[in-house]
Amino acid sequence: MQTLDAPLIITLDEVYAARERIRTFIRRTPTLRTAPLRTPVYPHSDIYLKLENMQVSGSFKARGAMNKLQSIPPNELKRGIVAASGGNHGLGVAYAGYLVGVPVTIFLPKSAAAIKAHKLQGWGARVVHAGDVFDDANYAAVTLAEHDHLPYFHPFADAAIIAGQGTIGLELLEDVPDVDTVIVAIGGGGLISGIGRVVKALRPDVRVIGVEPIGAATYYEARKVGHPVTLPEITTIVNTLAPRQGAAINFAHIEAYVDEIVLVSDDEMRQAARWMWTEMSIAAELAGAAAMAGLLTGRIVLRAGEKACVVVCGAGTDGIDE
Repeated sequence: MQTLDAPLIITLDEVYAARERIRTFIRRTPTLRTAPLRTPVYPHSDIYLKLENMQVSGSFKARGAMNKLQSIPPNELKRGIVAASGGNHGLGVAYAGYLVGVPVTIFLPKSAAAIKAHKLQGWGARVVHAGDVFDDANYAAVTLAEHDHLPYFHPFADAAIIAGQGTIGLELLEDVPDVDTVIVAIGGGGLISGIGRVVKALRPDVRVIGVEPIGAATYYEARKVGHPVTLPEITTIVNTLAPRQGAAINFAHIEAYVDEIVLVSDDEMRQAARWMWTEMSIAAELAGAAAMAGLLTGRIVLRAGEKACVVVCGAGTDGIDE
């Protein structure tokens, strides 16, 4: 199991290698220009959406999970794999395990949406609920993996996971080569670590902006003190963006490649999800709408003529069902 006490910056070559490994197992999701809109967000700017809500299993997590799976010798996978998740990472791991026919155990916090557990079981995973937040479920998952000597798939603090998520950065730069700003939701930080690494390596002039919930501002607070922190509590309902504790490897990437982090409320994410449904017919979960919320609230400001790409990281209807 990878130790998390020493920051490790992944290389661009690792991301290119990940793309080749996972190419036949994931979808190359579309990048959609939002115009024309009934009510433009920034009338003199151009906004694109990278639609990872259309990824197999419903989110970007399938990329990292497949890359991690293929980094492990097959004989070590036979007895099964273990992960903890707010839901989406678990689905990515369950999908990966389903493809190779190995048992998958996913630990979820009790706060995870019931639909996530249902989908996990649909992929053949065993679901175990443990604790109230992700960190509790993660502790239970690590304990089982260590006791039974099973491969453990961390949702964000793993170089193979980060490299897999970084393949999104390669695609969006191919789709919008003259992009000026890339906007990404932050939960554990694996997604923005991979995308930020790629974007800044290939286009160092591009702004990379992260968006966290006010009720789980893990890396926003970490930046204030210069190291990962453990939040005293989680107050957001968006459990897929809500680790209490950040990780050194992700903090190292965020410090190096993310220009700014802004915070949005649960209600602002809900409004953004409804905007995407009403304006774009896109069903994004609250976490998937977080990056767009950064624009709709005006906390991220675009200049006239600027091109921005927003990563819609997950599918769902929790923002539009109420």
